[in-house]
Amino acid sequence: MLQPLRAALRIHTWGGFALALLLGASYAALPLFALLPHLWGFIAASAVSYAADAWLHRLEPAFIRRLAALRVDRVTRFLARDVLLLMLAVRMEAPEPVLAAGLFVVGAQFGILVLYTALHRVIRRERTLPVAVRNMDMSDAGIPKAPPPLLLRRYLRRMLHLDLPMHAGLLAGLATAGWAFTKAGYAVSLGLSALLLLALTTQVRRARRTPEREEIIAALNRQLADYRPEVALYFSFAAVSRDFMYQVNMWIETLENLDRRPLIILRERASFSYLSRTRLPVVCVPRADDLAQLELPDLKVVLYPGNAGKNVHMLRVAEAKHVFIGHGDSDKLASSNRVSKVYDEIWVAGRAGRDRYQRIRHAIDDAAIVEVGRPQLAPIRLHADHIPGPLPTVLYAPTWEGWSDDDCHTSVIPMGTELVRALLDEGVRVLYKPHPLTGKRSEEAAAADRAIREMLEADNHRRQSAETLPDSAVDPESRMQEIRERLDELAGRNRIGDDAEQTRDARMPEHTGSDEWHDLEAEWHRLFWSRTGPFRHQVITGQLPTLYECFNQADILISDVSSVVADFVASLKPYVLTNADDLPDEEFRAAYTTAGGAYLLDRACTRLPEILRSVREPRHDPMALDRHTLKEYVLGPDQPTSMERFNTAVNTLADTALLHQQENEPSGTQLVPALDANRTDLS
Repeated sequence: MLQPLRAALRIHTWGGFALALLLGASYAALPLFALLPHLWGFIAASAVSYAADAWLHRLEPAFIRRLAALRVDRVTRFLARDVLLLMLAVRMEAPEPVLAAGLFVVGAQFGILVLYTALHRVIRRERTLPVAVRNMDMSDAGIPKAPPPLLLRRYLRRMLHLDLPMHAGLLAGLATAGWAFTKAGYAVSLGLSALLLLALTTQVRRARRTPEREEIIAALNRQLADYRPEVALYFSFAAVSRDFMYQVNMWIETLENLDRRPLIILRERASFSYLSRTRLPVVCVPRADDLAQLELPDLKVVLYPGNAGKNVHMLRVAEAKHVFIGHGDSDKLASSNRVSKVYDEIWVAGRAGRDRYQRIRHAIDDAAIVEVGRPQLAPIRLHADHIPGPLPTVLYAPTWEGWSDDDCHTSVIPMGTELVRALLDEGVRVLYKPHPLTGKRSEEAAAADRAIREMLEADNHRRQSAETLPDSAVDPESRMQEIRERLDELAGRNRIGDDAEQTRDARMPEHTGSDEWHDLEAEWHRLFWSRTGPFRHQVITGQLPTLYECFNQADILISDVSSVVADFVASLKPYVLTNADDLPDEEFRAAYTTAGGAYLLDRACTRLPEILRSVREPRHDPMALDRHTLKEYVLGPDQPTSMERFNTAVNTLADTALLHQQENEPSGTQLVPALDANRTDLS
C-alpha cells in the first residue's frame, strides 16, 4: 500500500517518505489545533513541521523542489505556520496588543525578507564576472573580497528560521498567560532580522567596486599571454551536473601528461562544482561574446569530449585544428554521429572506431580518423593479475534509456529485475552500478532501478555472511569521510566564497597534490572494499568507488551496448552483453562490434548459469581468444602506449596547424573575429 504512494511521490528512501508523511500530517494538524484551540497539540505539530522540513531538505531535495513547483515553497510553508500561530492566539483570546504586535512582527519579517532578497540579488549581479578561472593568478584584477558567507549562503533558510524566537515567545505566553517571554521573542526575531538586513546593506557598496567586464577579460588575457596555451579541452552541456562532468574529468590526467601546454575551457558556471583535481589552468566563459575576446594566439588544437550546440562558438577559430575525442568508444549512434564531420579530425581508440565511422557512407573522410587508444584505461588490471574472491563477483553496469527510444539500449527496463533475481538465485555477489542518468527520461527505468536496489538490500539482510571483518584501530567510516573531505579540498570544491571570490584567489597552489590524490584514492578504495567484505552486494552511484576500481573487483561484467563494455575489454575478463530483443546471435554480433568477444544473455536469462561457468570454471571460457583479438581491434595495440599515441597525435596536429598559420597571413590577435553587433547573441 505504501510503496505505490512512495513511488507516486518519487521519494527515494523510506526515511524521506516517513518525513514527507510527517510534514504533511503536521501541516494538516496545525489548523485543526489552532481552531480547537489545543495549545500542546499545536506545539507538537509545529515542532514536527520544523524538524521534518529541515531533514527533508537534506534527504530528499528533489521532493522539496517538486513542492516548490506546486507553489508550496519554503516561504509559503513558514508564512502559513506563522499565520496559524496567530490564529491560535486569537482563539485562545490573547490580549489585542499581543496580537497586533505579533501581526506586525510577522509582516515586518516578511518585508525584511523581501528587501534582503532584493539586495542579495544586487550583490550577486554586481559580483557576477564574465569569466571564472582556476589555477591562474587574477590577484591584479581588483576583484573585491566577497561578503561574509553568513550573509550570502543559504540566507533564505537563516532568515526564515528567525521566526523561532517569536514562535517560542508567543507559545510560552499562551501557556503561562505571562507576556514577558512573548515580548522578548518578538524583539529577538525582529531585531536579528533587521541587523542582518543592515549588515547586507553595507556590502552593496563594496560589491559595486567590482571591475567592469573589459577589465576582467584584460586581466585574464594577461595571464593567458604568460601561459601561452597550445591545446584546449572545450566542454559545454546545457544542464551541467556531476552526471556529465565525467566527460571532462576522464581526460584531465591525459592532458596533464601532454608535451604541449593545455587549457580547459568550460561554458557553464556549475561545471566548477564537479571538476576533479587538476593543476591545469581552467577558464569558464558563459557568453559567446566574452569567449570571442580571449586572446590565444598560440592555440593549435582544440579537443571536444562531447557534441554540444555551444561547440560552434569555438569551431569558428580558423587558426586551430578541431578534434572530436568523445568520452568513450561504444556501438551507440552517438559514437559515430554525422555531426562529427564538422571537426578537422576524429580520434578513436582503435580500428573498430574507424570502421564504425566508415559505415556512415559519404559522411567522414577516412584520413580524418586517427587511432589514439584510450589513455584512461591504464588503472585497469588484467585478467591474469586478478585474484578471485570467495564468491563470484558480477558487475552489472547497465546504460541509461538514452535521449530517445531510437538510442535506448538499456536492459534495466525489459530485463533488469529478472536479471538481478537470477543472479541472486545463482548465489553470486553483485556490484550494481547504474548509469548516472538512469531514470532521467523514463519513469519505467527509474522504477526498475529502485526495484533492483531494494532486491539487493533485502538479500544483504537475508544473507548471513560467514566473513569476519578484521578489527581495525581506525574507524573506516570516519577515515573514509576524512579522505573525501581532503579530496574535495584538493579538487577545490570546498573553496569559500562566490565565483568572484574564487577567481580572485584562483592562483595555482604550490603543491598540486597529484601524488597525494592518488594515494588517498587508493586508501579510500582499500577501506571501502574491506569494510563491505567479499560477500555483500553493493549499489554504487557516487564518484567513489570509480568505475575502473569496480572493474578490478569484478570477475565478470554484465552490461548493455555502451562505452563501459569497450573499456572493460582492456581487462580481458569475461563479459556479457544483454540481448533484450532476443536477436539471433549472428545478427547481434554483426550489429555490435563489442559483441565479438561477449557472451550474449537472452531476455529470460536462461543462459546465465552457463555463462557463469566461465568464472566458476576458468578453463571453461570459450570466448577468451575472441576477447584477446577484440581488445586490439577496439582499443589498439599495447605498444606504443595509448598515452604515447595520444601525445603524438596532439603534437602532429599542432605542427600541422602551425604550418597552416605560417602559410596564411595573420588574422589578428583575438580568439575569433569580433562578433557583428547586429547578430543574435549565441550565448
